[in-house]
Amino acid sequence: MRGLWAGLRGHVIVICALLAACAVPASAQPFPSRPITLIVPFAAGGPTDTIARILSERIAAELKTTVVVENVAGASGSIAGARVARATPDGTTITIGHWGTHVLNGAIFKLPYDVIADFEPVATIAMGTQLIVGRKSLEANTLKEMIAWLKANPGKATAGTAGAGTGAHVAGVFFKEKTGTDFQFIPYRGAGPAMIDLVAGQIDIMFDQASNSIQQYKNGAIKAFAVTAPTRLASAPDVPTVDEAGLPGLYISYWHGIWAPKGTPKEIVAKLNAAIVAVLADPAVKARFSELGQEIPPVDQQTPAALAAFQKAETEKWWPIVKAADIKPE
Repeated sequence: MRGLWAGLRGHVIVICALLAACAVPASAQPFPSRPITLIVPFAAGGPTDTIARILSERIAAELKTTVVVENVAGASGSIAGARVARATPDGTTITIGHWGTHVLNGAIFKLPYDVIADFEPVATIAMGTQLIVGRKSLEANTLKEMIAWLKANPGKATAGTAGAGTGAHVAGVFFKEKTGTDFQFIPYRGAGPAMIDLVAGQIDIMFDQASNSIQQYKNGAIKAFAVTAPTRLASAPDVPTVDEAGLPGLYISYWHGIWAPKGTPKEIVAKLNAAIVAVLADPAVKARFSELGQEIPPVDQQTPAALAAFQKAETEKWWPIVKAADIKPE
């Protein structure tokens, strides 16, 4: 009988140990224990999607897991933003965003989340700019000629955007005010679809991220009139700056970052950041980004704290400008 009890006692100990192991909370498991979903707030084929796909496979290799890129388009990226803000803060759902999604949207839309308070900054990944571009058949060949053509055809020209309040829209509003021109905005579900119509000649112009436009320009499918930066792009050195083209000071930096839901543990954010920093140091990634007109920021600007500070500074700069211009959702 004593042997029987001893045997039963041993089984009970084993069962309790197994139950205890099963009861360990997910947060205590090594990260990542499950695949990671990287939410892209725009349609496939656009510049943000392209950057996400360049990074995802390499991040997966660094973290020894699967990274699934999911496109959640609509409402200038705010549908994706709401989803990520509500996601479980365990590092398995993260998002790529930029100047538009994590700065401008907060000034333009009534959002169900806060663009700063509801996210954990992970890393700044790229610093880009915009190109002012037009359809290949447009009669203008310089920025001054384009402005003259717009003035000769008030209200008739069309400019593609990724939606109301996006960077392309805001840039176009400032361009109108600075040049005294008038044209119609045509919203799309992303910059990719808008570029398709520009190449097809269905719209006239775009104020577009260089990463989306530069290859089409190099292929001769569209015209490029200026880059919205004080220096020319290394990947398109023949395109003048706005200063050189006759519209000084129209600078727009189209930067990208990675965020996780608010409350994601610091150690998980640190692991995600370390993986991204390692990927950004890859010469092949640097070369690919350069081809897209993107610059990888210095390592000290890739930290979560640096992204938080930069986002705050951009918000303080752009929110008053956007609100003064009374930019509203269409």
